[in-house]
Amino acid sequence: MIDMQARIVRYGELVPCKTAFIDAHTPGSNQKENFTIIGGGVSESPDQHVHIKDTPGFNIGAAGQPPKCRNSLHSHRTAEVFFVLKGRWRFFWGRWGNAGEVVLEEGDIFNIPTGIFRGFENIGTDYGMIMAILGGNDAGGGVIWAPQVIEDARDHGLVLGKNGKLYDSKKGQKLPDGVTPMPLLTDEELRAFPEPTTSEVIPGYVARYWDLMALADRHPAKVIGEHGVLRDRPGFEVDFLNHNSARDEVIRSDRNDVLMIMRGHWRLTWDGGEAILAPGDTCAVPPNRDYRLVPSMTGEASLYRVRDTDDPAGATWRD
Repeated sequence: MIDMQARIVRYGELVPCKTAFIDAHTPGSNQKENFTIIGGGVSESPDQHVHIKDTPGFNIGAAGQPPKCRNSLHSHRTAEVFFVLKGRWRFFWGRWGNAGEVVLEEGDIFNIPTGIFRGFENIGTDYGMIMAILGGNDAGGGVIWAPQVIEDARDHGLVLGKNGKLYDSKKGQKLPDGVTPMPLLTDEELRAFPEPTTSEVIPGYVARYWDLMALADRHPAKVIGEHGVLRDRPGFEVDFLNHNSARDEVIRSDRNDVLMIMRGHWRLTWDGGEAILAPGDTCAVPPNRDYRLVPSMTGEASLYRVRDTDDPAGATWRD
């Protein structure tokens, strides 16, 4: 029997890594914290702590940053979905980060198109946290960095090897024999990265929290999926539940259900146990496991539920 308590990752017990990526020493990005909750994610550091190593077809992570701290421009081969748990965040994209941007408030969700350079920064007044869903068991094979990010990092002591691992010259580390630096993308390769405008991205890729609260008034809102508000099939689907759409009934799926709490406290019960889930907590319910999930008190309550599908973890899908 699977130990359900061991499949709950509490917000207050998240273990950060401050050297997860190549821009860890770059001014403006050197205060960020990376969290890997389910699966290995795309961290480039051996110091990254992984809370639940088994992957359900996707990875779950998080980024925590103080005000004015940013994550540098990068791209992914598979889906990257963020929702804002705490704070106010600006997401920007394009070769130089100036093709378009959108500001997300707490609870908003962004299914960033694959194949574009993207970055984000905390523009709030307090420490902020965004939760991330990355497509694929291996999260698409890693991160593709804009050339200037690799060059800036090298100037501050960090070198990324072609093997996808970081080496810190400030700690006396150097590339092992036979390992060359990660090559910069050529001009021809860079031309393959689209530069969509804000008006092209926001309608099909961003969903606002209060719109989802209204949509979930009677039934869970389909957020990402073939019939979702954000129509996509990235190898997983995302639903949104609130205190009105949650039902005190048995839920049983032949898929992996990952519960990510946004607001309020939720009572999760299963045969032989129960737990109260709080904002920022994540729970991985395995396939074919009966469970019940309802708010444990009155007031605002909401969560995102991620479920694996048979769709391949590839580029963003559209008709």
